[in-house]
Amino acid sequence: MADIFNNHRNDALVLLRKESLDLFNRVHSIADDVQFVEEVCQAYPDLPVLPNLRCGAWYVSPKIASQYDAYFKSTDGHYNNWNFNLRRPNIHLLSVILQHGGLILVDSTRAGKRMPDALSKTVPIWCAVINRAVKRAYRDEDGGGGSGSERGWDDGLYTPPGVIPAQEHTQIEKKIEEWADALVNSSYALPLLTLPLRPMWITPSTSVFPSLPPVGERKFCPVICVSASKQVGDGIERRSSGFAYVQGSGDDHELWGMGLTPQMFWEEKDTLLQAQRAELPDVVAEIVAKHQSRQNGDSDWAILPTSLTKSGGRLLITALSAIPSSLPPSLPNTQERLAYVLISTTLPSTFVIPEDRKRTVLLLEMAEGKKGQTQFLHSVLPRSVEFIRKQLADGLHVCVGCHNGKDASVGVVLAALQLFFGDDGVYRGSSSVVGAETLSKKSLNIRLQWIIADRPEANPSRVTLKRVNEFLLTDPALRR
Repeated sequence: MADIFNNHRNDALVLLRKESLDLFNRVHSIADDVQFVEEVCQAYPDLPVLPNLRCGAWYVSPKIASQYDAYFKSTDGHYNNWNFNLRRPNIHLLSVILQHGGLILVDSTRAGKRMPDALSKTVPIWCAVINRAVKRAYRDEDGGGGSGSERGWDDGLYTPPGVIPAQEHTQIEKKIEEWADALVNSSYALPLLTLPLRPMWITPSTSVFPSLPPVGERKFCPVICVSASKQVGDGIERRSSGFAYVQGSGDDHELWGMGLTPQMFWEEKDTLLQAQRAELPDVVAEIVAKHQSRQNGDSDWAILPTSLTKSGGRLLITALSAIPSSLPPSLPNTQERLAYVLISTTLPSTFVIPEDRKRTVLLLEMAEGKKGQTQFLHSVLPRSVEFIRKQLADGLHVCVGCHNGKDASVGVVLAALQLFFGDDGVYRGSSSVVGAETLSKKSLNIRLQWIIADRPEANPSRVTLKRVNEFLLTDPALRR
């Protein structure tokens, strides 16, 4: 009997997993959640809506989404791993809050939770740390002792009632001052907030949305955290409309999406939802192929590269998919000549390099995985740094691109900032001696913060940062 029971149980688990990864179920579940998100947004029409990447982008229509994205990770809120991560400070959101008086954040989570840790803990940590840091940076200058709340500035920690246990709340609260101290002592520029931040939470089980006083009467800037998906048992709920609802369907789209991205979903939403279950995989394949063929147009940038302020705009970072295949010699409406470092998993690339431009374009191959990290240390970094040195000396600006514009390209630019730019961000000439002499963990952290301040999506892996350290600190003969 036990064997029969176990076999039935295993069969049920296999079926659940199959249904949870089913493309038809996922697409229709996302569309179902979108209706709830739009209802929330209509309740707060004056607040901008930001998806929390990556999952949140599936649930927010580009028609209503802010031009900015948020980068709050659930791992920074996991139990006993709580953190205000200076590599994900989300400082760029403060200008949005200053302009609009608050914002709406959209995310989702899979089975077992009402909301993701990113919304229940990471965002509350962020709000409290920002409030404490702003108080220390600006309001403490006015004199007077006492806590922020005593002086009319609420810098306390707020977590969702009934979600975070009191003991965990207290443990997190004890770390706020330490994180605020690290933020104040970083290179990030904090704007002067007129009101403290306050997180609020809405889920599909919320019966009444929180009410906000008129703008002029508010004592805080609301950061409304919207968990888009309904919490259901086993993460799956069968619907009479012909699909099985999957909680948190936008999560881990690499496992089910067949190359589909949030951008493609929103552009082709009607086509996807009208397709029959059996034909949907072919429809998605056609959509993905169409979008890939549209990338790397002859002359237009999909998205302009990020120009690093601290380098005086001399260094830029982008994703390969954003670069026109013609590799234009300058950015639109600028006169500065542009050189390129292009790091790709496959060579030859789709880029067309004119004969007279070959001296200003460097194509580098970097495989995925462990082999790629070896190439990054022994080939990509030394070749790209030498190339950048020459291009900067010739007066060119250098655009560095990799697959997603978040990892390898960031590592290369980090090394270049250390070698050719001083701690004040001023270009020091083509000699790397000065940069090498001032190299330290602190100087690299400062330069990484420069990058993140301009490009919040920058997210170099620990291995990439380790390889940059090894490249800068280790004799070439001793590198592994």
